[in-house]
Amino acid sequence: MIANFHTHSYHCRHAAGKPEEYVLTAIRNGLAELGFSDHVPYPFSNGHRSGFRMDVSETETYVREILGLREKYAGQITIWIGYEAEYYPAEFRAMLENICRFPVDYLICGQHFSNNEYDGEYNGAGTDDPAKLRAYVDQLTEAMSTGAFTYIAHPDIFRFSGPDDIYAEETLRLCEASQKYGVPLEYNCLGLEGKRHYPNELFWKTAAGSGASFVVGSDAHQPEKVGNPEITAQAEGNLRELGIVPLARPELRKPVL
Repeated sequence: MIANFHTHSYHCRHAAGKPEEYVLTAIRNGLAELGFSDHVPYPFSNGHRSGFRMDVSETETYVREILGLREKYAGQITIWIGYEAEYYPAEFRAMLENICRFPVDYLICGQHFSNNEYDGEYNGAGTDDPAKLRAYVDQLTEAMSTGAFTYIAHPDIFRFSGPDDIYAEETLRLCEASQKYGVPLEYNCLGLEGKRHYPNELFWKTAAGSGASFVVGSDAHQPEKVGNPEITAQAEGNLRELGIVPLARPELRKPVL
């Protein structure tokens, strides 16, 4: 791994460590680029507050801290300012209006909840309902169509216990959208190391021949996880066995209003 764009810090309330600790680990592990993607602040219209993202009022502090690190470590590593963001249709523009007040280089889409969080369900909860799986793929497809996202984080986070043929069909539909909109899909190292329900073996076997593009993301929640050589090698080896060669880095898309 020479670049990682899926990096969290204390700003998102459920990760450990300051951004500078992640930068130092990335340099030690030989990364040329590091992108921060703490969970995006969402100014929900109904006053809803998430427990796993920074508040809107913290946006400037987050950006200024990363800008300072970019300047401090110039010449050693390239640092990017990003966010991990769900696509919440009713709230999406307000979110963009907030983050675009300050420098921002990219967004990755991690669709943890359906609909708009306050009126949806956690996508990793588990279901055998094909309609919910299709709705998940529909929402990610709409997210990709906005042109705002650089890649889709853990696209296999949706936990489906229904028939394999339906899961494979929807996986292919997601991969077709990924290819159409030029938005890569991520093989997630946090899920791999933590033995979570993702990376999903059927998802990746199905995706392998789809023609979509893929990236490997650390999804680091502790400084020592950034570009961890052992887990990165395991992820890349798993993909290689399926005939997948991940991109060295995705093309960053700057979100705009």
